[in-house]
Amino acid sequence: MKSQFLPFSEYLLHEKNYSALTVKAYLTDLESYSEFVNREYDVDSIQNVNYPQIRSWIVFLVEQKISNRSINRKISALNSYFKFLIKTETIQANPLSKHKALKTDKKVQIPFSPKEMEEVIDILAKESDFEGVRNRLIVELFYATGIRRIELIQIKLKDLDLGNKTLKVLGKRNKERFVPLIDSVVTTAHNYMQLRNELEIITDDEYLFLTKRGLKVYETLVYRIINEYFSQASYKVKKSPHILRHSFATHLLNQGADLNAVKELLGHSSLAATQIYTHNSIAELKKVYAHAHPRSKNNN
Repeated sequence: MKSQFLPFSEYLLHEKNYSALTVKAYLTDLESYSEFVNREYDVDSIQNVNYPQIRSWIVFLVEQKISNRSINRKISALNSYFKFLIKTETIQANPLSKHKALKTDKKVQIPFSPKEMEEVIDILAKESDFEGVRNRLIVELFYATGIRRIELIQIKLKDLDLGNKTLKVLGKRNKERFVPLIDSVVTTAHNYMQLRNELEIITDDEYLFLTKRGLKVYETLVYRIINEYFSQASYKVKKSPHILRHSFATHLLNQGADLNAVKELLGHSSLAATQIYTHNSIAELKKVYAHAHPRSKNNN
């Protein structure tokens, strides 16, 4: 079954420039559906499926308590595969051409407040060992640049230019961007590099962020670091690297940053993706307006 997806995975990697992790997720969803239609309909290739068979998979996923958001992601992978088959003239029609995505609730992303950010950085400032300084740099880098978790993990030593205070980031679809570094991040980075150079064993030498055993940090470790420190300063339910990215964008916009500039810093391909962060900015503007305008009730 897996071999039928090899041309598609090569297409995603080399022509669409998708990351290896994204391609892996696509293939996992495709293989899941392949197993389903093979089991339920004795179909040995999803090139031969029809929409009712896809619909039955959706029903099956719903019965398994899979969220609508996750189901939509799986169907999106399937749809991409069918579009590829049409592009390569393997099939004549896309069975998902008239499919409508399942309704999902909009996720409310509540950013950390500037006060919560300061509290966490103050907590980290008290630590001086390798892991403590590394964790401080991770938090400061997330908040100062808005980079994604996978982007942080993939940073290599050659990407960090402390002299020019810049960082090269490899974003989605292997798109590179350069982000500026503020002085406090540069200082923490210098401290971290000194401790990093003192590690007895370094296996993944090309990567910036390492474990104390000299291996590249991994996604669950980075998530745990963020959750651990922010649990000491925030009662928000969700504490993750993505909320730090959200905080970065929201705080910049609240301070009057240009939307296009924030878009470039975040590595978004369109303004539409960046505009989701304007909600909190508008809320902040309303608060300022209510306190400052002569006709506001708060000034009566």
